[in-house]
Amino acid sequence: MRWLMGLAVLLALALALPAAAAEQELELSVEGRTTLGTLRTPASMGADTPLVVMTHGTLAHKDMEVIHDLAKALEQRGVASLAHTLSLGIDRRKGMYDCAVRHDHTADDAAAEIGAWVTRAKGMSRLVFAFGHSRGGNQVARYLAASETSPIVGAVLLAPVTAKAEADLRAAYAQTYGRSLEPFLEQATKAVATGHGGEWMDVPGFIYCRNAVVTARAFASFYAVGPGQDTAALVARMKLPVLVLAATKDTVVPDVIASFAPLADSSGGRVQLDKIEDADHFFRDLFAEDVADRIVDFIKQTH
Repeated sequence: MRWLMGLAVLLALALALPAAAAEQELELSVEGRTTLGTLRTPASMGADTPLVVMTHGTLAHKDMEVIHDLAKALEQRGVASLAHTLSLGIDRRKGMYDCAVRHDHTADDAAAEIGAWVTRAKGMSRLVFAFGHSRGGNQVARYLAASETSPIVGAVLLAPVTAKAEADLRAAYAQTYGRSLEPFLEQATKAVATGHGGEWMDVPGFIYCRNAVVTARAFASFYAVGPGQDTAALVARMKLPVLVLAATKDTVVPDVIASFAPLADSSGGRVQLDKIEDADHFFRDLFAEDVADRIVDFIKQTH
């Protein structure tokens, strides 16, 4: 009898305690590949709790510092997050992309995976926001600009890649890898045009990887000039609210403010442009707290 009474007291105490924040690892099959995600929910998670679907930058992953720290900061402010790792053509990919692995992934591939995670998030909250860092910001913009039925309430682009940043990467190819870009890009473009996009190429460099093996479609997707590389132009096509955050000491994408200022000025408030003073491209340490504060303010304005 005493044992039962003690158990009853323990159960009563457990029910009286506030719910704790939670972290859950998720898997989602997209076009035949298993992709991985981390769901972080605050203690008071419910259908009206804002949930941010988070997309990382170039060849990165859901557990990188900027994503992890921002997700924790949002959780502390009562906002849930669902950070996912883009497969980049690899089943159950974890960590940074291994440059020893062949590349067969294009910039547009991310849209299907972002969309799948957004659908998953919609089953948890009616207030789903999309977030992308660096190249992930561009890929979120591609997804939203192409989707007329997305349930997204608003988008946050953190130091998103710009058209000028893409042009600068092309211009620096020869200096970075010791060979001219043009012959390889011409080879890739011709292969894609003739239906041989899956043809493998040995190239001196691809994105951050030296001496890479890459498909023609992947090489052309990254280096050929295209409208999808202009993130500001993609945002201009959207109708939903967008917050663009720039770092004043960003040396990776230094022209975020210059790229988005005209759009912010002409959008009637739909596109907001803000800057994080003294932060670099990765918003380390307390800068993640500043970003989280701006996102929470944006969420409050949006619904």
